[in-house]
Amino acid sequence: MSDVIVVGAGIIGLAHAWAAARRGKKVLVIDRDDQANGASVRNFGFITVSGQERGRVWDLARRTAGMWREVAREAAIPVAQEGLLLIARRPEALAVIDSFMTTEMGAGCTRLTQAQLADICPTPDALGAMHSSVDLRVESRTAIPRLAAWLEQAYGVEFRYGVTVRSVESGRVETTAGEFRADCILVCPGDNWSTLYPETGAEAGITRCKLQMLRLAPPPAWLPAPVMSDLSMVRYTGYAHLPEANALLKRLRSEEPAALDHGIHLIVVQSEDGSLVVGDSHVYAPTPDPFALETVDAEILRQYAAVLGTPPAVIERWTGIYASAAGHSIVRAPADGVRLIIVTSGTGASTGFALAEDVVADLFDS
Repeated sequence: MSDVIVVGAGIIGLAHAWAAARRGKKVLVIDRDDQANGASVRNFGFITVSGQERGRVWDLARRTAGMWREVAREAAIPVAQEGLLLIARRPEALAVIDSFMTTEMGAGCTRLTQAQLADICPTPDALGAMHSSVDLRVESRTAIPRLAAWLEQAYGVEFRYGVTVRSVESGRVETTAGEFRADCILVCPGDNWSTLYPETGAEAGITRCKLQMLRLAPPPAWLPAPVMSDLSMVRYTGYAHLPEANALLKRLRSEEPAALDHGIHLIVVQSEDGSLVVGDSHVYAPTPDPFALETVDAEILRQYAAVLGTPPAVIERWTGIYASAAGHSIVRAPADGVRLIIVTSGTGASTGFALAEDVVADLFDS
């Protein structure tokens, strides 16, 4: 018998396994797939602090970034990039950056002039930028399995893959491999909440978000940091809730209707082999279709060209799906000793470690 059972081996499940194991608990992780295959390995691997919603979410992100650096050292997970380069192409975007720099969220960030930006990252028509030192990026495809292997080796966490959970109640999990018992059960289903707790999903208004992603061949020069630009400033609420963002959104509605219609905002990160992961788009539906539209990919590449110049060749394409609802996350107690945890903002990698720490502390300390 385990002290804690975690249902789901994505980043949120692994974060909760770590939080419990650090307290000396015997942990069992159960996942229906043979390996992590969902949103946790299909994203940028970008642990984004800058631009997260002001207040609690921003604090979760700051704490999570520090915990990622600790995990990276201990688990031999390479940190592929540090920081963020937020490039402004319009005067209204510069105004958002300047306003952001006056808040507590600007800690660890530097405002770059046009000339200073040109020295580190030549761009076609940028007016300036903000460089953040608090963000970081790992290669999610390899980081997630390495994290799981480290939890097993360092903390004795047990993993049961290829096992589907049929039901959960206090102290008991019924699965396709039989019954498992534990004092506490942490259910981290990602976008598969409807299998175990459909009523909670309906009550919380959860839907799904589909995104399209690309991998490009290595460019001639290395990026100094992950890159975002004007469209990100009207999507990430840490920027978008600033008063100055209203004028930027108004201009973007006139100049970038296709990007806004597809929920596109440019993110470009670089892998150790030099290739670039580029995205992304956002389409919402209870069951998104599995098809990637060439028009969306073309618009993403057009945004890349506007910020960084001619894009290299596309070498990979894929889609991802994550649970989406108003707010950052849903934490429920459907039974004694049971917690249901779903990050509904697409920020699992960026905030999950700190969220798990808080959930586990509340569960055991209370």
